[in-house]
Order: sequence, then structure tokens, then C-alpha cells
Amino acid sequence: MSNSAQTLSGKRIESLLDDNSFVEVGSYVTARNTDFNMTAQETAADGVITGYGTIEGNLVYVYSQDASVMGGSIGEMHAKKISGIYKMAMKMGAPVIGLLDCSGLRLQEATDALDGFGQMYLEQTLASGVIPQICAVFGNCGGGMAVSSAIADFVFMAEDGKLFVNSPNALAGNDVSKCDTASAKFQSEEAGLVDMVGSEDEILGQIRTLVSILPANNEDDMSYDECEDDLNRVCADLAGWTGDTAKALAEISDNYFFMEVKKEYDPSMVTGFIRLNGTTVGCVANRTEIYNEENEKTEEFDAALSARGCEKAAEFVNFCNAFNIPLLTLVNVKGYKQCTCTEKKIAKAAGRLTYAFANADVAKVTVVIGEAFGSAYVTMNSKSIGADIVYAWPQAKIGMMDAQSAVKIMYSEEIEKSENAAALISEKAAEYEKLQSSAQAVQGYGRGNGDMVVNISVYVPKTLSQKEKKALEEMRVLQPVRRVLWKLRP
Repeated sequence: MSNSAQTLSGKRIESLLDDNSFVEVGSYVTARNTDFNMTAQETAADGVITGYGTIEGNLVYVYSQDASVMGGSIGEMHAKKISGIYKMAMKMGAPVIGLLDCSGLRLQEATDALDGFGQMYLEQTLASGVIPQICAVFGNCGGGMAVSSAIADFVFMAEDGKLFVNSPNALAGNDVSKCDTASAKFQSEEAGLVDMVGSEDEILGQIRTLVSILPANNEDDMSYDECEDDLNRVCADLAGWTGDTAKALAEISDNYFFMEVKKEYDPSMVTGFIRLNGTTVGCVANRTEIYNEENEKTEEFDAALSARGCEKAAEFVNFCNAFNIPLLTLVNVKGYKQCTCTEKKIAKAAGRLTYAFANADVAKVTVVIGEAFGSAYVTMNSKSIGADIVYAWPQAKIGMMDAQSAVKIMYSEEIEKSENAAALISEKAAEYEKLQSSAQAVQGYGRGNGDMVVNISVYVPKTLSQKEKKALEEMRVLQPVRRVLWKLRP
């Protein structure tokens, strides 16, 4: 590495990559422009270190912006260096990682810098869906660079980083004391642009983990590793995590691995990656509860699809489909969230999620773990829109709506005339649930063209202890998913 290795941007690369693996490209490039005060400026590497190296032996291309050079601003040559890295990465079929610390466009270079921006955007667009694009915001990421980060597949952000198109103080009626729209908290929870927030070391570690589980490109089928976990191990605690599906996914994953993305953006929808028999699997799941590390409940949600949740899931499904990553969906949804804000966007957002699932041609497995009602269930990757296999827990309920609501509509006149309306509703609801909503009732819809709902019977050997027998008897239907997704992998 050149003298730039001594800068903070260089040290970030050293921390990210395998030891002694980095090869710098373009270390002697400086600004070409001499207008205004540029002749007096020293622009070492034109404010960005570019090159390639390895993460856990996997080839990656990387650029790291140097805020000590004109605030990390993007000039003509700065942008061309990044574009050059993208061209090399596309030829080699390897991910690109951007470590961002940039004040935006370099004003002294005006249209030259603007043209460089445009070329950089073009290379990012050409790379979209072909190679993974990852960026991490460590300092400022302002103006056009914020747009660049949005094109990336995954965005990490330091807790003290700033990400903005317009600064908070430039927004009408706002200032940073009212609402810091550039903060990591806002960008992760409200904007939904940032996937993960943490310290610099945490972010670099998370990027290394992400690279190790993702395919190198859209034709790579090597996104799996040797599995040291037992495919048939019992997930004894699984039943307790029906509400918090993030914990359920960790329970069934190899060695309890789960990497959640966009965790803070509408947590009622879970998206992330697990490993099943060493294979990377993308997961989408409804969530009604959140538990902390001490297993204390901290939040509750309705079993309903929101606009934000649908947008989040659709983006994730599209990524998995582009890179041939199998999909597992856990369903527990009654309908759509009912509020004015959601109503503005829910139809379009749900349409995008429906399209994303239906359009995906990777292996798709769905598990109904609770309730699955109405078109919201269809949107969550039902058999009707292309799921390869649909499982259901024995207690699952599948149908148009919950039994009591359906009965109140169908028997409204009888209920009104009844002397004991509550008893009538209970009677009819039980009948409706048995005939229409139970997992057993809807298997194949009786015509062989509906969802294939599978109940797993468990053989219990006589030689097992009482404790072991109980664990096996309580074994949930998610267990076979570990084997099924392995068999259906690309």
C-alpha cells in the first residue's frame, strides 16, 4: 500500500481486508483541474484510495474516501477512480465495498466533477444485480454521494455518521435541534436507507460477515460453507418464538446464525440471512413481538402488513432473486395495517411485494406459523403466486378471514334474531374453522390446486429418555425446511 495507508481511510481498508491482501490501484492519481484555488491544493490519490484484496479469501474491490483531502469531496479523477474499480469488479465478478467519508461534489471542478458523478452512477447501475454492492458511511455522506449509497445493495452507517441529500438545517421549518435527518437513527428507522448501525469496528466486522455468506456475483453458486450443525437437531425452544420470528429463524439456522438487515425499519417485518446445511438462505417473516437478549418482551405489533414492511421485504426479495439465494418465508398475518398513513401507500407497496415473490425464480419455501388470512397471505409468498412448497404448523389458520368475523357476516340475520347470539357465533365459528380455516381443511383446497400444507409426523424411538421424547414430540414443522431448501438450492 502507498503512503495513503497511513491515513484513516487506509487504516479502514487494512481493518476490513485479510492481512497483507490489499493491492492499491491509482495511488499516484491527483486532481487534474487547476482552476480557482486548486493549484495550491495537494490532492493525494485525489481523496480516495482504490484497489482490491480478500475477505476470508474472497476477492473484493474496495474504495475508501479520505476526508483529509478537500473534505473527501468528489472531483473528476476521484470519481473516475471509483468507476475504474467498478469496471474491474464487473470483469472479475467480485463485490464492491465503498467506505464513505465525503462532503459531496467538489465545487472547484464543477461540470467535470458532475460528469464524473454521472459516470460513477452509470457503473453502479450496470453492476446492480450482477455483483453485490456494499457501502459504509463513517463520516459525512452528503449530496450526490447519498444517492450513490442508495444504489448500493447494503448500507452500513457509523453511529456518529451523517447521511443526507439536503442537510437538516436546509429543510424548510427544520433545524438539527428539531430533527436530525442526517443521523444514523433517522436514516435507519425513518428513511429505511441504512441496513445496520454500529461502531466502526462493528461495521467492518459485519461487512466481513456479509461478504462471507453472499455469492460473489449473480452466476456464483459457491455461497455456502461446510455445515457443522446437525440437520435433524431438535429446536426445542421454537414454539416460544412464534411472535419474534427473528429468534425463530436463528433457532433453525446452522449454529444459530442469523444476520438481520434493516432491523430498525419497520420491525414488524423481518428480513435477513440464515444458513441451512451451509447454504445461504434469505428470509422474510411477519413479526408480532420483540424480545431482548434477556428474553423480555419489549414491543408488540399487529399481525398486519404495513407499507414500509412490504417495501422492505420487496427490496430484499429482489436482491435474493438476483443472486440466486433461496427464500424462506414465515407467515403470520391477518390483513393490512389500518391507518391513514399506511392507506396512502399500502396498495402499491403490497403490489410490489406480491410481484417480487411471484417474479422470483429461486427456490421458495413458505411456512404458515400462525394465521394467514386474505390477500395479505397471498402476498406473503403463498402457493398461488409461486411458492414451491408450503408448510403449516398444525394449529395454523388459513382462509379469507378469521372464523368469527366470517360468521358475523354470513349469519348476520340469524345472529340478530338469536336469543343467544354469542353461543350461535361460537358454534358457527367452530364449524367454519374446521371446514375452511384449519391447516388440514385447506390442504390442496380439496382440488389439488391450492397450497400444499404439510403436517410432519414424528417417529419417537423407544430407547429415548422421557425428556428426549418430549422434545421430539414438540418438534415443529420448521425442521424439514433445513433439508428442503438444501435440496432445492440452485
